[in-house]
Amino acid sequence: MIVLENVSKTYGPRIAVHPASLSFPPRKTAVLIGPSGCGKSTLLRMIVGLVRPDTGRVLVDGESLSDENVRRIRQAIGYVIQEGGLFPHLTAAENVTLLARHLGKDRADIAARVAELATLVAIAPDMLTRYPQQLSGGQRQRVGLMRALMLDPPVLLLDEPLGALDPVTRYELQGELKAIFERLEKTVVMVTHDMGEAAWFAHDIVLMREGRIVQRGTIDDLLERPTEAYVHTFVSAQRVPRATHAGLQA
Repeated sequence: MIVLENVSKTYGPRIAVHPASLSFPPRKTAVLIGPSGCGKSTLLRMIVGLVRPDTGRVLVDGESLSDENVRRIRQAIGYVIQEGGLFPHLTAAENVTLLARHLGKDRADIAARVAELATLVAIAPDMLTRYPQQLSGGQRQRVGLMRALMLDPPVLLLDEPLGALDPVTRYELQGELKAIFERLEKTVVMVTHDMGEAAWFAHDIVLMREGRIVQRGTIDDLLERPTEAYVHTFVSAQRVPRATHAGLQA
């Protein structure tokens, strides 16, 4: 369980996130969505401890993040960003195993885990000997997911993981990622600006605007029971009619 209690964040005069409280139940997928600069990525970075809230607190499995425990708790959270966020001077395999090697994990266990994850994300083992610049965008994203899953964390956070991909690759990875989420039964929180993508992945959608939570619910709630005019405007601009939603859920 991930809980954010009355968290807020400002950068100088700009309010990135107004006081907000959210909880994300285990083994479900939630999506934070909204226009650029609405605060969704800031909320995600608060969960992983990369951004400290000005007010409130973040709890992971009942433990409040602090300077003393953030490194340890972060090891129980997989974190994926656009293009995988890979280190260019390391091979794909070295990127995947970096933290495991740093923690002194057994070499045989590391090798077995890498082979298991390569199968899971459908990447050829020989691709792991290459450097990030030698991989396609889709391959880099698969490697980034492998790295996030290396220590088998119960929580997986993804910040616009498919945003930089071409439409065909993005479509393929959407299907693969959803199957992985369902198979692994992890607590997943994803950031996207694409409502169709949110509808495809999420049990729960959190729509944000200017640092505030506008509405939280299922895609049906946002489509059929908008809490304010902005919700209808945002969904309409994304062109997600009921027919499209039905197709996504088929």
